[in-house]
Amino acid sequence: MATKVVLGVIGSDAHVVGITILEQALEASGFDVVNLGVQTSQEEFVEAATAHDADAVLVSSLYGHAKQDCEGFHERLAEADLDVVTYIGGNLAVGQDDFEETRQFFRELGFDRVFDSETDPEDAILALQKDLDMRSSEDERERERVSAGM
Repeated sequence: MATKVVLGVIGSDAHVVGITILEQALEASGFDVVNLGVQTSQEEFVEAATAHDADAVLVSSLYGHAKQDCEGFHERLAEADLDVVTYIGGNLAVGQDDFEETRQFFRELGFDRVFDSETDPEDAILALQKDLDMRSSEDERERERVSAGM
């Protein structure tokens, strides 16, 4: 069964090219992709992730207002009882001088990985495969521990 990924551009952002390229690269790598398109609300991400039993949610933002658009995003995922890998990428902050500060901000919001707008889609896909494999291994170890009565 293919890994399911929900992908979209959050908030009022209408930049579609990046997620279209990412969608094609993900599909070429064997992922089952649900592309929500542009101007996607947090609620739409949560609804799609729930409806499609997603393994990962990938958020894109290029207009520089992702900090505002993503406040409370992980709380909404938790309220929906979703345990998914979350990535965000793009031009995430207006006047972004030090991307490491931006990366730290989004990591503190709960994103597993944070990418700048220059990231090669293949690098993001390799990271996603690694993170999903690691999560799958952790889940398997937990199932073994529970079945052993620990």
